[in-house]
Amino acid sequence: MAPSRSKHANQTCVIPGGFTVLSLQFSTDIVAQHKICVKEHRVRAEKTTQRPLDRTLFVLNIPPYCSEGVIKELFSQFGPVQSVELREKPGSFEHSGPKLAKYFTPAQKQRFRVGYIVFQKAIIITAVKSHPHDVPLVVSTEQQPVWTGLQKWIHQYKQSFAQPDKLQEAVDTFMQDYDTRKEQVRFSSQLFILVFVNVLLFLTQEAERQKEEAEEQLEDEEGWVKVTRGKSGTKTRPHSEVSNQKALQKESRKRKRKELMNFYTWQHRNTQKEHIAELRKKFEEDKQRIALLRAQRKFRPY
Repeated sequence: MAPSRSKHANQTCVIPGGFTVLSLQFSTDIVAQHKICVKEHRVRAEKTTQRPLDRTLFVLNIPPYCSEGVIKELFSQFGPVQSVELREKPGSFEHSGPKLAKYFTPAQKQRFRVGYIVFQKAIIITAVKSHPHDVPLVVSTEQQPVWTGLQKWIHQYKQSFAQPDKLQEAVDTFMQDYDTRKEQVRFSSQLFILVFVNVLLFLTQEAERQKEEAEEQLEDEEGWVKVTRGKSGTKTRPHSEVSNQKALQKESRKRKRKELMNFYTWQHRNTQKEHIAELRKKFEEDKQRIALLRAQRKFRPY
């Protein structure tokens, strides 16, 4: 027994790549249908706050007559839509400056596009993917008509005329945004200059302080070193290469002075020894002379 048509009416159509096929019907009067492909956006390289991975729906083959407002109204029947973004081809999110009004943007070419629809809840994506492919989504309704053909051209021609009050409002808004961004840039530049000057002043003071410390550590002509007491609570800085070289030079000069003093001490000790030896020699000669005089003495009182 062949299955009934009602059983197939609730089935979804999934094609290779994980895309679910949905049908679009321009209006209830037109029988022709257009197919679009939807898929949950799961590109981790494009993980941004504008396209959350769990609430973003990626749509292919969007017809030219569907604008962002039409797409938002079309998919709002599944749940609240947070934002809609239409692009000519898939890609990362691009934010090029402030959003300009229609008076300052060139007209876009009408072509098939891709879209990123961000819902307020993640469960809405499941509802969209489970929608039967043979139940079309109607684009143009009596409540939300979509202009096409001659009516669209007439509507675009009327919209091309800029009303003075709305144009002035758009210009004022743009200038306010421009002044705000200019003020932010100026503040950032001043802050950078201030930080740069403070860093330069700190480096200059540090160099002067190191120079003063190096001058204080130099020895005078007599070999004395001026020692000063630092501030209480200050930490001792590690020795630099210049300080190590100065310390080695100081030790070398100290060693040379010590060797010179030792040489003078040895010379003085030898002089003393020679003087003592001469005194002993004279003492021995005096003893011999006294003994000789005693032997030659002729006076004999007894």
